[in-house]
Order: sequence, then C-alpha cells, then structure tokens
Amino acid sequence: MADFSMDLNEDQEQIKKWVHDFAEQVVRPAGHEWDEREETPWPIIEEAAKIGMYSWEFVAQCFGDPTGLTFPIVSEEMSWGDAGITLAIFGTTLAVAGIVGNGTPEQVAEWVPQCFGTPDDIHVGAFAVSEPDAGSDVSSLRTRAVYDEAKDEWVINGTKAWITNGGIDKVPNVHVVVASVDPELKARGHASFVVPPGTPGLRMGQKYKKHGIRASHTAEVVLDDVRVPGSCLLGGKEKLDARLARAREGKSSKVQAAMSTFEATRPLVGAQALGIGRAAYEYALDYAKERRAFGKAIIENQAIAFKLADMKMEIDAARLLVWRAAWMAATQKPFESGEGSMSKLKAGEVAVWATEQAIQILGGYGYTREYPVEQWHRDSKIYTIFEGTSEIQRLVIARAISGVHIP
Repeated sequence: MADFSMDLNEDQEQIKKWVHDFAEQVVRPAGHEWDEREETPWPIIEEAAKIGMYSWEFVAQCFGDPTGLTFPIVSEEMSWGDAGITLAIFGTTLAVAGIVGNGTPEQVAEWVPQCFGTPDDIHVGAFAVSEPDAGSDVSSLRTRAVYDEAKDEWVINGTKAWITNGGIDKVPNVHVVVASVDPELKARGHASFVVPPGTPGLRMGQKYKKHGIRASHTAEVVLDDVRVPGSCLLGGKEKLDARLARAREGKSSKVQAAMSTFEATRPLVGAQALGIGRAAYEYALDYAKERRAFGKAIIENQAIAFKLADMKMEIDAARLLVWRAAWMAATQKPFESGEGSMSKLKAGEVAVWATEQAIQILGGYGYTREYPVEQWHRDSKIYTIFEGTSEIQRLVIARAISGVHIP
C-alpha cells in the first residue's frame, strides 16, 4: 500500500511540469478561440497525441500510480489551461473507465486502445448513460438491450442525452452504452455494452449549444435497432446472468454499471474544477497587484486582499479532499462517508465561487470577453451539475454518514 504524502515524487513532479507547459503554451492560448467556435479542437487533440498525452499508455500510467495522485494533478494542470479543451482531450477516458470498470481483461485489451487510436489515426470514446428523463436518476433508464439468442447479438434501442463525444463520426468513435436488460430490476438490471465505430443504427441527435466548456462536444446519441455481438457485453453474459439472478432473489449486488464509472471519475472531475478555480485566483491576484485605484494597488485594500485570501484557502482545502479521495480509490479504501462525492462537491462549488470572486475583483473588465475570467466562470458551472449534481452529492454523503436511505 502506498503511504500518503504531501510531497510529490520525482515522476509526479516531472509529469506535472510537462503537462503544465503544454497547458500554458498550447491549451490556454487556444482556449478563447475554441470557446467561440464551439467546435472540437482537433488540432489540439492531435498535438496532445503527438507528444503522447492523448494515448492509452499515458492514461494507464496515470491510473497506475499507486498513490492515485497523478491523474488529479494532470486534470488540474490541464483545466488550468482550458476546461473545454481538457474535456475534449480527456473525455475519452470516460469510455475507458466504463470498459475497465465493467469489462473482462480481454475486453479491456481489445477496446481501450481503440478508444484512442494513434497519433496518425485519432479515435475517440464516449460513455453514454444519461437520458432526457434520466440524468441524476440513473435507475430510470429507458434504453433497452434485448438478447437475440439465435444470432448471439444484443439489440439496443433508446436515446441518450448530454453525452461527451456523443455521436462524433469524423473519426472512429467507441461508444460505451449503459442499457436496461431487465427494467423491473431498475438500476440492478443495467448492463454496459461496447458499440464499435460505424455500427449501423447509432447516430448523433442534437448537438447542444452550451453555457460553458464549449470546446467539448456534447450531444444526444440515438440508438435505433443497434445490433452488437454478444462479445460486446462488458463482463460477459455468464456474469450478467448470475448478477441478475442474485438481484431477482433480493440478494446484495456490487456497484451498478453506471455508478462504478462515476465513482472512479468523481475525484478527477473535482480536479478539473480545481484547475479552473486556481486559474481564476492566480489571474485575479496578478491583476490586483497591477491595477491601481485611488493612488494604490487594489490588493492593498482589505476588501480585495481578503477575497484573495479566501480564494486561496478554499482552493487548497478542495484539493486536499480531491487528493484524499483519489488516494483512497487507488489504495482500495472504502468510501464510508461519501469521500468521493465530497471531493467533487467541494471542488465544483469552490470553482463557481472563486471565478465569481475573480470577476468581482476585475470589475467591469471581468464581465467582458476580453478577459478570461468571464469564460472560466461559465466553464465552472457545469462542475456542480454533471456526474452528479451538488444535490445528488449531498444525498450520497448524507446516506453514507447516516446509514439511512434518505429519499
């Protein structure tokens, strides 16, 4: 078991600097342009692939860190550059987490590399859970998967909503779809399926025009009689049948298909929010030192100085929660008090608050598109919504600490 330490090791320090340099030199300068264009920043993804950042090997290295801290560090540094571009680059890891969390070793070996492709042949991945009427309430999924025993195929029908990388067909796209195989069992009747690139019947519905993280592609995914081989059921049919049998008998079950992915990614989402909040804090601090009013730098006013002190304190506190949750996940310590949810909840709300404080410090300039804090404020808001709203995170924590099923 890796001992927890606040001192990053040499490898972590080197990765942090490497990623920060990329964020500073490539990502942040491009952030405003791709936010305005509201398009996937393919040239930036290609640059990330060329240096090895957009690759299964790099993701495996991050996830393989026994302390659990490398990927949160990477996520924070990249989002410090631009959160929308970060999600465009690392949104594929949601599909990867779905495959790793639910698939067999053979399925992981087959499909995870295909989520990334190569620097000369970029692929992407998408994790499709949410639906128009089932966001926070994943137990209400209507997408159905029916087994065709004669052909050993699964037939999937439904519509998914708010899917990162959903329906992209410019490059090969591996979709991981969570569907109901037994609606009567609700969340315990779900299973995850790989839908290979180019599978007939899968198409993109509407592409959403968003408040923030505009460089990240978010769209509906429509599945119309999508047929996938039996081998695309993550975990295999024997394991699914056994799990369904236990559920029908009322026996306890391990984590559900969707939740296993969310548990693994919530601290990483929190780390992204941290990056935005830290960017806003650092920008506001520099501005407050330079901006003069009434004959002195505005940071010499307690009203401004105290805002910055609170921003620094809240961001550091949120980082400690994120690192703790990531360390607990890596060392397989149980989240007995909803620690994963705590990390995402705190970091997301701190990011929204810190970016608002930055706008206030910049005054009228902060409200214009000429200064980045306006975009960072828009980008931050999604972190109190996706992968579980702040309200859902509080519900998870409350249930964990009370042992009571609070509705």
